[in-house]
Amino acid sequence: MTSSCGGGGDQIRSVMTLAFQIIRHSRKIGSRLGRCRNYAAKDIRFGVEARASMLQGVENLDDAMKMAIGPKDELLPESHHKNYFGWHELLPCFIMVATRRHFSTNSELPPHETIGMPSLSPTMTEGNIARWLKKEGDKVLPGEVLCEVETDKATVEMECMEEGYIAKIMHGDGSKDLKVGEAIAIIVEEEGDIEKFKDYSVSKSAAPTEVKTPSEPSQSKKEEETPAKAAEPNASKTEEVSHSEDRIFSSPLARKLAEDNNVSLSSLKGTGPDGRIVKADVVDYLASREKDISAQSKAKGPAAVQGLDYVDLPNSQIRKVTASRLLLSKQTIPHYYLTVDTRVDKLMELRSKLNAIQETSGGKRISINDLVIKAAALALRKVPQCNSSWTNDFIRQYNNVNINVAVQTDNGLFVPVIRDADKKGLSIIAEEVKNLAQKAKENSLKPENYEGGTFTVSNLGGPFGVKQFCAIINPPQSAILAVGSAERRVLPGGSPDQFEFGSFMSVTLSCDHRVIDGAIGAEWLKAFKGYIENPHSMLL
Repeated sequence: MTSSCGGGGDQIRSVMTLAFQIIRHSRKIGSRLGRCRNYAAKDIRFGVEARASMLQGVENLDDAMKMAIGPKDELLPESHHKNYFGWHELLPCFIMVATRRHFSTNSELPPHETIGMPSLSPTMTEGNIARWLKKEGDKVLPGEVLCEVETDKATVEMECMEEGYIAKIMHGDGSKDLKVGEAIAIIVEEEGDIEKFKDYSVSKSAAPTEVKTPSEPSQSKKEEETPAKAAEPNASKTEEVSHSEDRIFSSPLARKLAEDNNVSLSSLKGTGPDGRIVKADVVDYLASREKDISAQSKAKGPAAVQGLDYVDLPNSQIRKVTASRLLLSKQTIPHYYLTVDTRVDKLMELRSKLNAIQETSGGKRISINDLVIKAAALALRKVPQCNSSWTNDFIRQYNNVNINVAVQTDNGLFVPVIRDADKKGLSIIAEEVKNLAQKAKENSLKPENYEGGTFTVSNLGGPFGVKQFCAIINPPQSAILAVGSAERRVLPGGSPDQFEFGSFMSVTLSCDHRVIDGAIGAEWLKAFKGYIENPHSMLL
């Protein structure tokens, strides 16, 4: 980039170095770097902000100098118009990334910050506010919990990023279906500024906050509309550029999110610079698709029958997301099922011996499900093809064996994850499962407690006595094991008048046929059955 700008390279580096010093060493500004990543692309209103969104996550000067996507810059040679943006625009970009503050155009209002609904999980598009732990007028410090947010997975505490005072709470306790990035509170730096935000309001777009007052001249509104209209031809042009020659420009995070949800990038329209597809475009598409599905279900919903007594129960956020993901799984993943009976007499005998040791040492009791998790993890290590995910271009095979465990609660279905289960002992697995199950029942799981799984185990046998069932794959995973109950059976002996008793447990493996062929699935079940019927081999 320095060579493209001729003799101005040193000047460019000096300006950008200054910007980085401002970002990295200012206490007030630097603390906002992480929070900038949560703003959706729909917050972007001006060209400088569009460029700033591309610099989010850049941690050093050299990486910033290598940024090579941006709109046309009249100060650079014609040959470089499509590859670089001007250095004179970089300084406000870096400051925009560092601060991202929303200042009012009304001079009577002091500087303030709009707190938006955060994105607390990769699949989150909207959330609910369970309750506020702070109230208007309270002083907040970095690390203090502002409120509890109900996401698509769990209820998560939202922490404050810097010191200040809560001047206005835009959405109170129990507020539902708030889009990611939508304003939920206003924070000011001085306590005396709180009263000035008593009647404050923000636009629904959650764009940089502006307060509309009668004193604002109508001419400024016209001046804002004129550039917007002038930008429309450029928008269509960038769309043509980004989709020319069947090449689609998108950010790595947008591609990953699209792959995980089986979304074709060709069906999306990018809102980033030069029509680039960003994460917010994929999130908006998934949200609109979910709305279409819910609208269709409402249209086809059961009509009220005269004389029929009923009650309509509102769907929680976790219920909506569970329904959407399971529907997507059954519609897009070609399931097939393999069932096998495993004899568990030796397994139950080993469990009794281990629990006797656990009681003596004060450890958690080991359940049949803990042994199943360990056996499944070791079988995945032996047959790694089942520890994979499908994408349109390749099959991703994971080196980590992270087992999700289905837990049913009053709030819905949760799947906390046991990381590196193949490397952990049974006592550690037992303790983690019980702790995570308790958190799930308390609705206090954090994203790190349920994200990153590569395989899922669902057990309806032990808790509910279900003999056998078929589970739905949890995307982007490629397999899930359904565990049934154990039952006593009579087995023939060596002669007609001889017999013995044995306990057998039915397990069913649901596989994604795009990733796991039938023989591979059968090989995994064989390995799993070997560990269950010879449980001492799991201890080696």
